[in-house]
Amino acid sequence: MNIVVCVKHVPDAQGERGFSDDNTTDRENVDGLLSELDEYAVEAALKITEAEGGEVTALTVGPADAVDAVKKALQMGADKAVHVSDDAIAGSDALATSLILAEAIKKVGQPDIVLFGLASTDGGMSVVPAMVAERLGLPQVTQVSTLEVADGNVTGRRDSDVASETLVASLPAVVSVTDQINEPRYPSFKGIMAAKKKPVEEMSLGDLGVDAGQVGLDNASTKVLDTTKRPPREQGEVITDEGDGGKKLVEFLAGQKLI
Repeated sequence: MNIVVCVKHVPDAQGERGFSDDNTTDRENVDGLLSELDEYAVEAALKITEAEGGEVTALTVGPADAVDAVKKALQMGADKAVHVSDDAIAGSDALATSLILAEAIKKVGQPDIVLFGLASTDGGMSVVPAMVAERLGLPQVTQVSTLEVADGNVTGRRDSDVASETLVASLPAVVSVTDQINEPRYPSFKGIMAAKKKPVEEMSLGDLGVDAGQVGLDNASTKVLDTTKRPPREQGEVITDEGDGGKKLVEFLAGQKLI
């Protein structure tokens, strides 16, 4: 069972995130890490190969620092990694990103499963898995909270507020998982040391046969035109209880249209 897990290097949510002058996400002035939601996809891939055999390849697209995302996946237990990096990629939208990922997956070879997390924690769009599936001509099983592989099929359960659906697709397939599917493992000391010897293949747009005119901010079909910094948090209102605290609280909540 050969699995490719697509992961993303994102700004740390605990840091002071912002935008660059061109209204793209500022990735230089904040620490980055493997997107938390992608860790669940890595864990799902590892569980499958531990049960079925095979190997896990971590794939990421981004600048030089993005290699840290696949290194974390290697520390968790992935077997090898691919890092697509090219100056022309900066500012690419979801459509361009899906093109790059699809072509990189073809270079890696035909995997049995292409795994994604629910969404990236910086973009939160959750559309790239479906786009990659379309580009590869593969069936998709997306946003599932359970995952089983048997008899040449992949089966997952997708939960919503009103119902649960059971989705089944024949392999090979594209799958995205939610944060309800498992509990990602922490890299052990042994895993961290072993990751230093695992291969990380660097690829450029030229290696993938992708024209620079198809990607990047200037060729994006969607753009952020303007941004405004989040206003500083104001001090909350203090209600002194002089026997009528409950009434004042209700009046405050009603005034805020919270009740």
